[in-house]
Amino acid sequence: MSNTTFNDDQKKSSKFGLKIGVFIISVILLGSTAVIYGVAKAADWAYNEIKGAQTAQTNPTNWLDKIKDAFTSKNQDDITVKETIKVVSEESQTISVVEKTSPAVVSIVASAEVSRLQNCYGTGDFFSDLPPEFRKFFNAPDQSNCQRTTEKVKVGAGTGFLVSSDGYIVTNKHVVDNTKAEYTVILNDKDNQGKKVIAKILARDPSNDIAVLKIDVTNLPYIEFGDSDKLKVGQTAIAIGYALGEFENTVSKGVVSGLARSISAVGNGKVEELKGLIQTDAAINPGNSGGPLLGISGQAIGINVATANAQSIGFAVPIKLVKKAYEETKKSGTISKEKIPFLGVRYLPIDSAIKEKNNLSYDYGVIVVRGGTATELAVIPGSPANKAGIVENDIILKIGSTKIDESNTLSAIIKKNKVGDEISLLIYSQGKEKTIKVKLEEKK
Repeated sequence: MSNTTFNDDQKKSSKFGLKIGVFIISVILLGSTAVIYGVAKAADWAYNEIKGAQTAQTNPTNWLDKIKDAFTSKNQDDITVKETIKVVSEESQTISVVEKTSPAVVSIVASAEVSRLQNCYGTGDFFSDLPPEFRKFFNAPDQSNCQRTTEKVKVGAGTGFLVSSDGYIVTNKHVVDNTKAEYTVILNDKDNQGKKVIAKILARDPSNDIAVLKIDVTNLPYIEFGDSDKLKVGQTAIAIGYALGEFENTVSKGVVSGLARSISAVGNGKVEELKGLIQTDAAINPGNSGGPLLGISGQAIGINVATANAQSIGFAVPIKLVKKAYEETKKSGTISKEKIPFLGVRYLPIDSAIKEKNNLSYDYGVIVVRGGTATELAVIPGSPANKAGIVENDIILKIGSTKIDESNTLSAIIKKNKVGDEISLLIYSQGKEKTIKVKLEEKK
């Protein structure tokens, strides 16, 4: 009996032990699964945190807390990390900008009446001594026997772009500089593709190469103004224009390659000094003048104005000046003239060579001298310099505390001031230095 009882107890004990073992193994397996799941969740979270450049690396405490949450959360599905990463290539963004802005870029064609001679007969100068009745037998034209007619022909072309839905257009002044010409705008949006509209010239900027036009069409696409004060060298620049006056909405792309450039631009037989320009290597061709220079966001950062006599160098007027001209025109119908401060002296910069040649005491500053003709006076009568007592052969050494030299020219320092400002000049006059006060006036 005892053996039988012992065997039964042993069996019961074995079964109990087996159950305990299975339970322990199950707990271990379930715990391992939970650990593995928790580690996987934490690792997945950490990977996303690092990938998103968030706080995983810079905030270890937060990182550990989230791993702890992954282990201890009652409902693992509660732990979700939502992150959307949108990668946009520069190429696709450029295409998007062009598609968005091109409908607002217009071509501007100038037309004017040109005189023509028709039905001419007679002689030229070689037979001018013949009686008029004999001149008609010779082929050389005699203009006194011609019929004069006029014909409207294309005399110029450029680009512009819409800056409002009700038909305001900005372009370069030199594109619409001919006051006798008629200007036709060719639209490019889907509802008005190829439509030709006569434009009215509202205002021409007397200081910068900017003009504002208006057409009587509404519901038009337009380009927004950007912020040219925030431009950085190296950022993307996209130019759109009527290249060569022949190829509408030609696109070129480059970068902003320089800022605050000054150039002497030649157009329509005139030389204009333009300053504060944006330099770009985006191709700007004849006919591109007046078109937009765009940033990668699709906003205008400038108006294309000129190209240099070198490869891959073009220039644009900063859009802040264009915006100002547009707003003034819309409000008052005119663009205010920039007031340029004026001193009123003719001068020669002094360097070491000038100093030695003329036995001067200084190798910097400027000497007040007359020009090559009797009318080119050293000091302009009635000018601020004349009123302050500056005379021929005086040497202007400093303006304020700034020494005048190659790095700080007289004209550059003057331009930093405003009309009405009073400045102090250190001059060398009649053998001694002295400081005088000069009140700057507006250049006429």
